[in-house]
Amino acid sequence: MRYVYARMPGVAAIAAALLAFQGAARAPAEVRTGGPAAGPLRVCAANPRYFADPGGRVVYLAGAHDGWELQDYAWGDAQPDKPFDWKGFLDFLVRYGHNVFRLWAVEHTKIADADADLTTPMPYERAAGRGRARDGAERFDLDRFSPAYFERMRARTVEAGQRGIYVIVMLFQGWSIENKGGKVNPWPYHPFHPDNNVNGVDGDLDGDGQGRELQAWQGERHFLTVRQRAYVRKVVDTVGDLDNVLYEISNESHGASLEWQNHMVQYIHEYEQSRPKRHPAGISVPFPLPRKGEANAALLKTAADWIAPNAEPAGGFDYRRNPAPADGAKVVLSDTDHLWGDRCKDSTWVWKTFCRGLNPLYMDKWTHERSDPDREKVRRALGRTRACAAR
Repeated sequence: MRYVYARMPGVAAIAAALLAFQGAARAPAEVRTGGPAAGPLRVCAANPRYFADPGGRVVYLAGAHDGWELQDYAWGDAQPDKPFDWKGFLDFLVRYGHNVFRLWAVEHTKIADADADLTTPMPYERAAGRGRARDGAERFDLDRFSPAYFERMRARTVEAGQRGIYVIVMLFQGWSIENKGGKVNPWPYHPFHPDNNVNGVDGDLDGDGQGRELQAWQGERHFLTVRQRAYVRKVVDTVGDLDNVLYEISNESHGASLEWQNHMVQYIHEYEQSRPKRHPAGISVPFPLPRKGEANAALLKTAADWIAPNAEPAGGFDYRRNPAPADGAKVVLSDTDHLWGDRCKDSTWVWKTFCRGLNPLYMDKWTHERSDPDREKVRRALGRTRACAAR
């Protein structure tokens, strides 16, 4: 297979040997991350396929994520009955030479009635003595942010940065407001469901039993926009002084969400104008899509500093088997979450992605399949591409 190699300092000289390097007997088993993460990152002017640090050095991002990095019990029965092993996860990233992960956030407290544990922490405080929410706990007060949520967000971002790891801070969650065509609908357990808050807020504007309107542009003065912007400001106030931060507006919001996501990117850019540091803000591909074959092209038209596409083929390329070469129109974070979900075990994908000038993110199942031999190959490949990029 022919590859188009990206121009990147130190990579061109070894590009022809990359595939051989993957299987080389003396390839390093571990490539450690070292030193604090330099930043804030910005799109590299000389090579806009990548970010650069304040010194102008290209930063190639490659790493894994698991889904529980910020909140425990975020996905119902999918998580074992114990809190996420944050320290072990951070050690894992360092051991394999990864330098980025997504700080996953969800907006629901439960996915199904039978879920025994509630997502914790949540962004809002509970209102004592003012009735019960659908999850059995006290209702939320949407006027009061929860210190526990934002303290954990900051603490984990700081800890990661000290170990050379960049954090993609996820703001919203597309899987929290609708059923995505499946059998489970988390919307009844969302703080903006009218049964779950003491503020009279209902995010289901059309009364269809889902909260899709929360992630569709309603206008600057709409009550939903006002509350969401307050949350965005709180996140930026919490981690915006740190160097290792990138923002992700939402994970797989629905196909009509792009205008809303674009406004949120613009709002972050606007809000950070008055702050000492500015950070990249990105948009992941919507799901489900209103029309096939258009989502990735639509991402390129947004104000996002980076994008995460899906696997839909275009021009003879697809981001699974034959990735489109990066052209610098946007920094591309190619995330297997939007290509295979959590099913990818193909280490060659890492090398193809790297050789095409993209930044690979791996949707791992580290909590459940820590010793899976095929996943081990993917994890090691991510670190090895970073070793190549550093030469």
